[in-house]
Amino acid sequence: MNYNCLIIDDEKVLADSTAEYFNLFGVNSAVAYGADDCRRFLKKNAAQLILLDINLGDGSGFGLCKELRETTNVPILFISARTSDDDKIIALNIGGDDYVQKPYSLGVLLAKVKAVLKRYGGSPQTAYTDGYLTVNFAEKQAYVGGNAVKLTALEFRLLAYLIENKGRVIPKNELFCKVWEDKFTGDGTLNVHVRKLREAIEKNANAPEYIVTVWGDGYKFVGRNE
Repeated sequence: MNYNCLIIDDEKVLADSTAEYFNLFGVNSAVAYGADDCRRFLKKNAAQLILLDINLGDGSGFGLCKELRETTNVPILFISARTSDDDKIIALNIGGDDYVQKPYSLGVLLAKVKAVLKRYGGSPQTAYTDGYLTVNFAEKQAYVGGNAVKLTALEFRLLAYLIENKGRVIPKNELFCKVWEDKFTGDGTLNVHVRKLREAIEKNANAPEYIVTVWGDGYKFVGRNE
């Protein structure tokens, strides 16, 4: 069965109440109470978005995220009561797309989840290719030199937006609003995702040719002969 959202949290009462609330407002949701439960669920089901708690009774949410990224690029939103900035940086670096602080308002979380589901509905372009880099928007997959590269859902969304606007300097605030749909996203979050993209698609991430920084303004995707 295909669900809109899978909630992975060992706090059963909170997980169940969140799923119940989401289902009430049209977001078809299921619950897994730990890493093993998640593995069993995904053998028979699929989800368009995953809410993943960092602290699980049978393992780490960080470890589970790394495992999930081996087989899927669906958006993963971390939920946690931990407030360390280091946790947020780790979450983004290992493939998370956002970080939601506990305790959260169900209404606010629902709005974020709906925005993410809408955001990853697809791209109007079919593909970009230049002989070295190929990006298939329908498959949500990038290839470098013919080899598939692993990108998180948010990394792919960022790459797609840059390509759709290639040759134009895109201000950071525009990326916050159009890619994250959150004007309060910080520079640190954007920098982490740009760095991960460069490491995935550039010949040399320290001397980028595709994703160029325009100091004081933003970023620009430099397209090649197509």
